[in-house]
Amino acid sequence: MARYRGPKSKIARKFKEPIFGPDKALEKKNYPPGQHGPNRRRGKQSEYAIQLMEKQKAKYTYGILERQFANLFHEASRSKGITGENLLKLCESRLDNVVFRLGLAPSRRSARQLVGHKHFKVNGVVTNIASYSLKEGDIIEVRERSKSLEVMNDSLANRKDNFDWLEWDAQAMKAKFVNAPERAQIPENIKEQLIVELYSK
Repeated sequence: MARYRGPKSKIARKFKEPIFGPDKALEKKNYPPGQHGPNRRRGKQSEYAIQLMEKQKAKYTYGILERQFANLFHEASRSKGITGENLLKLCESRLDNVVFRLGLAPSRRSARQLVGHKHFKVNGVVTNIASYSLKEGDIIEVRERSKSLEVMNDSLANRKDNFDWLEWDAQAMKAKFVNAPERAQIPENIKEQLIVELYSK
């Protein structure tokens, strides 16, 4: 399946945010990419352009393709509650994102690769589908043969954040998906209401 494999710094500069993690290029050039650099005249953005930009930012952040993202939005709109918040909850509940949040991978891109290479089990079953949607109470564990992986252990050693909606057992390298996070528990700088407005046109 197609994935964005181009320059990450270019995308980060486009949105003026380190959406793929810390980025020295973004710090040096905190303006959108383009031939004329910071001196380029940039007209006022339309309401549609702003909304589209927010949707693109969310897609790049979570590594989701257009059709997948549209399907997630329709699922979010059918669920009870606020559509925008439901959308982010669904994005956060993806297996690749949870592996990243647990600190088992340095990035979502890396987490997707680890999932694809069958390094994890969900409720005792080997799962290699990055978009697998976790439910309340699901158990995610690192397979026995994968516990010594250098990339995983290096990432865990640098783990900084703990999330209330995930219970991590470092000894067993196992986690419990307690529940989908509330909006306040999601650190991503995404204005989800703009995405809702875009799809509502």
